[in-house]
Amino acid sequence: MVLDTINNAHLYYGLGPRFVRAFEYLATTDFHALEKGKYEIDGDHLFAIVNEYDTVDPSGEQMESHKKYIDIQYIVKGAELIGHDFLQQQTPSRAYSETEDYMLFAEKPAFFTRLDQQHFAIFFPTDLHMPNLRIDQPAAVKKVVIKLAV
Repeated sequence: MVLDTINNAHLYYGLGPRFVRAFEYLATTDFHALEKGKYEIDGDHLFAIVNEYDTVDPSGEQMESHKKYIDIQYIVKGAELIGHDFLQQQTPSRAYSETEDYMLFAEKPAFFTRLDQQHFAIFFPTDLHMPNLRIDQPAAVKKVVIKLAV
């Protein structure tokens, strides 16, 4: 996993051309003007999901992991906590869904990170993550999740 600010996105261009396109999309798109929804960048290989929600208490949440896609989660507005751990020998509490590309894990996160506006996190298939968590109380967040095909 990678945690950083959008000002440092150029440091991750070496991860490949899809990362370059994803970060260029984040840098050049006015997300305040975009509605919630899915936005194609390069077909099923690279797309964005814009979402708005109120952050939630971690007690009812589970960590997730993906196999087909890498996530770049970028905070447009607001702030949230994200719980993390490394995928090792954990057993999924919800088996992997090929069509939805995720599985869930009941274990508690090993650590948490606060993501503020203009911060991003990259989650690879070996990274468990529990996003959308409240900091002190529920708060409104607008976030873009870029999905990059593995």
